[in-house]
Amino acid sequence: MGKSWYDALSSEFGKPYFRKLKDFILTENKSQTIYPAVRDIYSWSRLTPLPSVKVVVIGQDPYHDVNQAHGLAFSVLPPTKPPPSLRNIYKQMHADYPTFVIPRTGDLTPLAKLGVLFLNSSLTVRAHKANSHSKKGWEQLTTAALRAVAHREDARVVFLAWGAPAQATCKAVGIDETRHLVLKSPHPSPLSAYRGFLGNEHFKKANEWLEEKYGRDGGIDWTALRD
Repeated sequence: MGKSWYDALSSEFGKPYFRKLKDFILTENKSQTIYPAVRDIYSWSRLTPLPSVKVVVIGQDPYHDVNQAHGLAFSVLPPTKPPPSLRNIYKQMHADYPTFVIPRTGDLTPLAKLGVLFLNSSLTVRAHKANSHSKKGWEQLTTAALRAVAHREDARVVFLAWGAPAQATCKAVGIDETRHLVLKSPHPSPLSAYRGFLGNEHFKKANEWLEEKYGRDGGIDWTALRD
């Protein structure tokens, strides 16, 4: 875990839920394949240090097939092609910023390095079994991480809450919406993207708000994603 996040979350590590979670993951890893690889479980914390967070994208569960999850919500490493939800995210980025050329790959690392925190509520999953590690304790840790973002002094952050679970997470965090911007819409999955995700202009709205708070260069260069 990156130092800034380790320091912010250190009080969680001695709590009963985290010790139980750690034992569960260690046991599970001995008999099952889990994703992402252990070295990548906290990659979000190294790529996006706490002081650099400008935008938070809240996901649910890591991808559970081979060569997909690597610790960032919605992101996959080459040569895996972008999954359906990510393709819809790309479509909306292009709609907001027509100069954005939709990549053939799904690695969101460049945006993570610019201050976009791609955080799943659950940080691991058993291979080929969606939601298999939900309600094991990860949600408490990631809610604490989001709370650390929301409580940073003098910080102004955009939270992108796509779908009911992400919106419930934001509610649990207790985000002060007089300081931060919470943008809500349906999830980008094919089942709901056409019910309000596509056309939500979230990437454009996030930048407009950030530039208002931090100046002309305060937004995110969404076009930083390239093949």
